[in-house]
Amino acid sequence: MDSEKSKKFVTGGETDGGITSSYATGDGVKLKVPYSFFGSIYDEAEEKAVLAAMKQDTLTMGPKTAEFQKKFAAMCGCKHALAVSNCTTGMHVAVQLFDIKAGDEVIVTPNTFIATSLVILKEGAKPVYADIDPRTYNIDPKCVEKLVTKKTKAIFVVHYAGLMVDMDPIMEIARKHNLYVLEDCAHAHNAEYKGRKAGTIGDIGVFSFHSLKNMTTCGEGGMITTNDDNFAKGAEMLRCMNLSHWSPDDKRWQFGSITKEKESKLDYWIPSHFDGTDWNGHWGNNYRMNEIQAAVGCCQVDKAEIITEKRRAIGHRLSAGLKGIKGITPVYEPEECKHVFHLYTICVEEDVLGASRDEFMRVLYQEEGIQTILHYQPTYHFAGLKKMGYQQDGLCPNAEKFFYKRQTNLPMHPRLTDNDVDTMVQGIRNAAEKVRRNK
Repeated sequence: MDSEKSKKFVTGGETDGGITSSYATGDGVKLKVPYSFFGSIYDEAEEKAVLAAMKQDTLTMGPKTAEFQKKFAAMCGCKHALAVSNCTTGMHVAVQLFDIKAGDEVIVTPNTFIATSLVILKEGAKPVYADIDPRTYNIDPKCVEKLVTKKTKAIFVVHYAGLMVDMDPIMEIARKHNLYVLEDCAHAHNAEYKGRKAGTIGDIGVFSFHSLKNMTTCGEGGMITTNDDNFAKGAEMLRCMNLSHWSPDDKRWQFGSITKEKESKLDYWIPSHFDGTDWNGHWGNNYRMNEIQAAVGCCQVDKAEIITEKRRAIGHRLSAGLKGIKGITPVYEPEECKHVFHLYTICVEEDVLGASRDEFMRVLYQEEGIQTILHYQPTYHFAGLKKMGYQQDGLCPNAEKFFYKRQTNLPMHPRLTDNDVDTMVQGIRNAAEKVRRNK
C-alpha cells in the first residue's frame, strides 16, 4: 500500500474524524457490499422533526430533549434517562458519580473502543483488564472475580456487538465486594438479558447515538440511564456545568437589592439566573444535547423496534447461511439473550480453515468485494497505555487472539437487502474455498 493510499485509510477517506467517520480506502477495489458508516434508517419523519426543531426558540436542552428522555426511559423500562452529547461524555459523568479518582481501580474489558478506558484514565484511576469469553466476546465474569482488590471501585461491562454480558454473576461479584457497575450500552439499544433491557441492570447504563449505532441522532449523542434518584440528580448537574437553582432560604439573598423579607413574591431575576456547586467534590462540563438531535432521537425511538427486528432478521439470515462453512464461526446467541446485532462478527479459525484470518480477509475484500473491518484492538496495546507499563503479551490471551487472529466484522445495518446478505454469504463461502485451495 503506497503512502497516499495508506494516508487515506488511516484518516478515514480524508475526513477530520479519521476512522470514527469513514472506512473509505480509495484503493480502487470494486465493492459488492461496502461497510456502511450509517447504522440506522432516516426518512421524512426525521426530516420534518429537524425542521420543526430549528424553528423553536430553544435550541438546546429544551422540550424535545425532555420528550426524548421520557421516550427513551419508557423504551428501556428504567426510571431516569438523561441525554448527553455522546456516550463518552455520559460515561465520564458516571465515573464522577461513582467518585472514582486517583488510586482507584476499575475492572474493564479490553475488547471495546478506547472511550471505555479513557473516562477512567481522565480521573487518574487505573483500568484493570479482564479477559473475554472466546464464544461471546464479552467480559468473562470468572476473570473479573480474580481481579478484585481493595482498590477496586467498579466494574465496567460492554455489551459487545449487541449481545449482553452475562450480568447475573457480574452483579453478584459487585454486591459481594460493594462495587459499582457501569453498563456500556453503545452497541446494545433494545438488547435483552433474561427479559431485562440493557442499561437497567447495573447502577448506570450509557448509550451511544453515533453514526454507526443502531439508533443515531445526527451522528453524535448519548443517553445515561439509571434507576437511582441520586445518580440522576447528580447527572443533571454534571452534564450541565454543575448548575443548580438558588434556594429561597439561602442567606446570600441578603446581597440582593430586594431581600426575601421585603418581597413576598420573588422577582424572576433575583438574585441570579442560577447557582453553581460541586457534586461530591466533582465539577462537570458542558455535555448537553441540542434540540435537533433530540428531535431526531424521538423519531428513532418511534421506529426502534422495527429497526431492531430488521437487524435481527439480517443477523439470523447470515447465521443460517454461514452455518457449516469449514473454518468460519458465525455469531453465537445464547437462549437467554436477545442479540440486536450492532455488529456481525465472524471468526476465522485458522487451524480449521487452513489459512490465516488476514489471508481470508484479503481474498474476501479484493476478489469477492465484501468489505469487513476489525473491532477492537486490546486497549492496553495503545501507545499511551504501553507507556503506563501495561503487560503487552498475554495479559488477556483470549482478547489478543480474538483481535489479531480470529475476528472480522461484516457490513451490518438495517438497510441491507436479501441480495446483500446472500452476496456476503456466497462471498465468504468462495473466499474460504479459495484460501483453502491456495494452501
